[in-house]
Parts: sequence; structure tokens; C-alpha cells
Amino acid sequence: MKSKFSLESEDVKAIAQAAEAEAKKNSWAVCIAIVDDGGHLLWLQRLDGAAPISAHIAPAKAHTAAMGRRETKVYEDIINGGRYSFLSAPLIEGMLEGGVPIVKDGQVIGAVGVSGVKSTEDAQIAKAGISALGL
Repeated sequence: MKSKFSLESEDVKAIAQAAEAEAKKNSWAVCIAIVDDGGHLLWLQRLDGAAPISAHIAPAKAHTAAMGRRETKVYEDIINGGRYSFLSAPLIEGMLEGGVPIVKDGQVIGAVGVSGVKSTEDAQIAKAGISALGL
């Protein structure tokens, strides 16, 4: 039997605070979602001015990053590379850059999804949040 790391509420709060700080530093109105390793929503925050749709896209990105065990940019690149049939993959949404897994000692313990600005900027915010854990 193996031991498994998991996010605790203080971890989630630290990620959220760091992600929010990165967004505000750049005056970016976004939605920030944090999920556990099974893609279950632990945190959702829509900053002032963020589009309502971002509250649907950010959790989808986080869920996809957690379940796929990789950044959602990988899926966006697959589709942009011409493999359009990948869009029909069952139960996968949020295949745009901005979903980043949280990895501790090689184990994915959750993910952060951000939506509201350019996809590269969404990913920047997610990574800033994750960096608060010092992994």
C-alpha cells in the first residue's frame, strides 16, 4: 500500500491568495479554480470584472489538468496541431491553456485552472498560485 499526499484547506488558501495576488498585480480580471486530485472543486473565486463564463471555464481547466495529470496546454496543442477528433473525447472540457496540475514528489495532488485573460496569462496566474506551496 502506498501513501498519498493531499491538499489541505490551508494549502488551498495559500494557492488562492498567491494566484489572486498575481492577477491583481497585472490588473487581470479572472476566475480561479482549485481542485483535488480527482478533479473535485475545492475553491472558486471570480475576481471583480471577470466575465461570467470564466466561472465555468476555470473549473473545467482545473478538472482536465487534474484528471489528465498534465497541463491543459498539451491538449490545446494537440488540437491546434490538427487532431480535431480529440475534441470528441468523452467528459473532457477545458482543453485550453490555463489548467496546471499541482505535483508533489511525482504525484498529482490537485490542479489550478484560471480563465479570463490570454491563455498564457491564465497559466502564469495558476503557476504563481502553485508556487506558494514551495513544491
